[in-house]
Amino acid sequence: MTAADAEPVKTSTADEVGVRYEQAGPVATVTLCRPDVLNAQTPAMWAELSNISRKLPGDVRVVIVRAEGRAFSAGLDLSVAKGGGDSSLARLAQLSAADCADRIAGFQAAFTWLRSPSIVSIAAVQGHAIGAGFQLALNCDMRVLADDARFSMAEVTLGLVPDLGGTKRLTELVGPSRALEICVTGRRIAADEADRIGLATAVVPRTDLEDAVADLSAAVLAGDANAVAEIKGLLGGAPGRSYPEQDRAEREAQTRRLAELLGSGE
Repeated sequence: MTAADAEPVKTSTADEVGVRYEQAGPVATVTLCRPDVLNAQTPAMWAELSNISRKLPGDVRVVIVRAEGRAFSAGLDLSVAKGGGDSSLARLAQLSAADCADRIAGFQAAFTWLRSPSIVSIAAVQGHAIGAGFQLALNCDMRVLADDARFSMAEVTLGLVPDLGGTKRLTELVGPSRALEICVTGRRIAADEADRIGLATAVVPRTDLEDAVADLSAAVLAGDANAVAEIKGLLGGAPGRSYPEQDRAEREAQTRRLAELLGSGE
């Protein structure tokens, strides 16, 4: 019996909205499961992602975000966005500016929890990751790409802006000039270019994607949980700190680690 076999597996399905949650020990897997529409995203899916974030058990250390079928996500489901529902673009446009912004904040919450310092999130990306799909991958700490992966920030083609928490991470990864070019052109970025400009943690053959993500997850879990959380906090906050501020953050983090590992407990 392997270690994975020994772990109790908790499963909660929500296939009717296109998101499935599974947990095996400290690893949670969130799967987009609308492969017939290339995992195009809807507000119902975002609500389920937010629901998962609120109920995520405290023992989860790694969250893997993956998708069924030949694409990670084709982005926003335009049949919903252009329909007559409460979350359609037309309905949002009728709200006051404050109410519209509040509604979008709710959508963003479905993505931004993946940046939580208590977890390490890994996106497993195959095929197209467009618009909301690209931003979902960007909100993850790491992105493992199949060699057929394609990124595109396509909101501009609808006259819209990226608004699901992806612009800051994109800018941090590739720089403001490249980020601007990617967002205003909406062009496709192949896996090899994504690797070259810093969008990919790794690029592997499509058949190796699942194993590569599992290996990366195991490597994360091999580290001390609290040390990993401190490191994520240090690196995540680094772009907003000066050198002296980052030096101080390092000192404070290390002091906490030493106290926890070697302190007297007083």
